[in-house]
Amino acid sequence: MLADDQRLVRAGFRAILDGEDDIEVVAEAADGAEAVRLVPELAPDVILMDIRMPGVDGLTVIRESRRLKPDIPVIIITGFSTEASSIGAVNLGVSGYLTKLFRVPRVLAAAAKALGE
Repeated sequence: MLADDQRLVRAGFRAILDGEDDIEVVAEAADGAEAVRLVPELAPDVILMDIRMPGVDGLTVIRESRRLKPDIPVIIITGFSTEASSIGAVNLGVSGYLTKLFRVPRVLAAAAKALGE
């Protein structure tokens, strides 16, 4: 599942991931509240998510998602990496942390790691 408030970022990640045989993007969330709503409904294998979204932020989505599905891997994607957000994400046990203006191999490697491949 992709969760980012920027449509173009979601489209970019979808284009990268849909090109892989063993990865299927099952849903896109345009904000944190939608992501929280979709997790129990879809039970995605992994979430790629922006940390800064309007309303419900990424760290809150991680906490809520883990409450609903404790073992779900999360990869953070952010254009505003700060020490505080990095520490918060690490403390929540994210599987990966990507900064925007990402390179395709890093995205694929993070997804494979999160999926245990």
